Amino acid sequence: MTFNQILSRIDDLVWGVPLMVLILSGGILLTIRVKCLQVSRLPLALKWMFQNEEGGAGEISSFAALCTALSATIGTGNIVGVATAVCAGGPGALFWMIVAAFFGMATKYAEGLLAVKYRVIDKDNHSLGGPFYYIEQGMGKNWKWLAMFFALFGILAGLLGIGTFTQVNGISSAVQNFFDPEKANCITIPGLGTYSWTVVIASLVLAACVAAILIGGVKRIASISQIIVPYMAVIYFVFGIALIIYNITLVPAAIVTVVQAAFNPSAITGGIAGSMFVAMQNGVARGIFSNEAGLGSAPIAAAAAQTNEPVRQGLVSMTGTFIDTIIICTITGLSIVLTGAWQVEGLEGVAVTTYAFQHGLPLPPVVSSFILMLCLVFFAFTTILGWDYYSERCLEYLVGGNKNIVLAYRWLFILTVFIGPYMTVSAVWTIADIFNGLMALPNMIALFALSGVVAKETKSFFAAGKHRQ
Repeated sequence: MTFNQILSRIDDLVWGVPLMVLILSGGILLTIRVKCLQVSRLPLALKWMFQNEEGGAGEISSFAALCTALSATIGTGNIVGVATAVCAGGPGALFWMIVAAFFGMATKYAEGLLAVKYRVIDKDNHSLGGPFYYIEQGMGKNWKWLAMFFALFGILAGLLGIGTFTQVNGISSAVQNFFDPEKANCITIPGLGTYSWTVVIASLVLAACVAAILIGGVKRIASISQIIVPYMAVIYFVFGIALIIYNITLVPAAIVTVVQAAFNPSAITGGIAGSMFVAMQNGVARGIFSNEAGLGSAPIAAAAAQTNEPVRQGLVSMTGTFIDTIIICTITGLSIVLTGAWQVEGLEGVAVTTYAFQHGLPLPPVVSSFILMLCLVFFAFTTILGWDYYSERCLEYLVGGNKNIVLAYRWLFILTVFIGPYMTVSAVWTIADIFNGLMALPNMIALFALSGVVAKETKSFFAAGKHRQ
């Protein structure tokens, strides 16, 4: 059995029916307990995205906290992950991705609320919070072992999965596909293989840029994210919407294909993509990889927000899933389906989305490729920064804030960024999926246990009319 086959077996075990049921049922439960707040309070949440709370405790503004969280979520999952899901699970994977995101908005709301409610301020006046704190303080000291498991899985996800390898691999693939698609200029690296010079140069430049920013800590990460994330999201949104409008006559058929393939994949794919379960598994797994609802990562950033109201930050956090999946991932998925990119043999990862942009936009292919490459590079770059912050906070929790260990980890993180391009695509995404699933498990247990707290806080906040103040 090969290494990839072993990883695949583990991935199937982790992302089996129990975990998917746990995540979806958690989102459904929270949706019921907060009375479908992701619909009724979405306008208020979008308003509070840009309106900071005056006099709130914390390190960074609510918008900066959201951008830090979005910097970690808007990444390769939106461009490469959606393509991978649609190719592996058929167009129906996009439907399940959106369904999971709808309930995931309630999950993300609960995570943000609990992060602020149970956060702590350390001796250096840093606001610390996240699943490890709301597990330990909300569920009680007897559950600290569960909090420690979450922190351990968070470190591994940041170092070996969603935080480094997948992002760097996506960046290097996009750069190579644009500058050296035929691999005409290659170098042989002993023990690793033959790679394009563009990949080697990209890994060096990326590692240097990441190192320069990470030394500045959360405030520098937040300041960079506030600049890059909104602009890149708007650019991608504009070109994605332009593609859909230009091909508007194909959109109804594409939507029918997505819905039909969600429940009867073989009718669309001819049996290639497998069963409805395969479509659901790919959609839910890639959706969570993209928006991280239920993963427990975003509340680590939410805990640093300058606010005194847990409900307010919960609403702001909720908008992250709406922007990330229901808007950006849907644009990507529709582009891939209506251009038929998912059916082109020999394409994988970013090449699928690149094909969609090249054939769907009324622009020269080189221009479309450049725009997509630019978006992917910056999305993935900010994701790397966000996940370093997450994994460092997890490590701080485990080692009691030992600064020397955290600093050593930071340099190890930079090293993994450097070697990321030399990992195979299939292995990279499978490893990321495994650690995502392992993170989600303790976090979802906590959300079930504390759902009553979420419901109570929500009810008292709106009953007191605080949303009108």
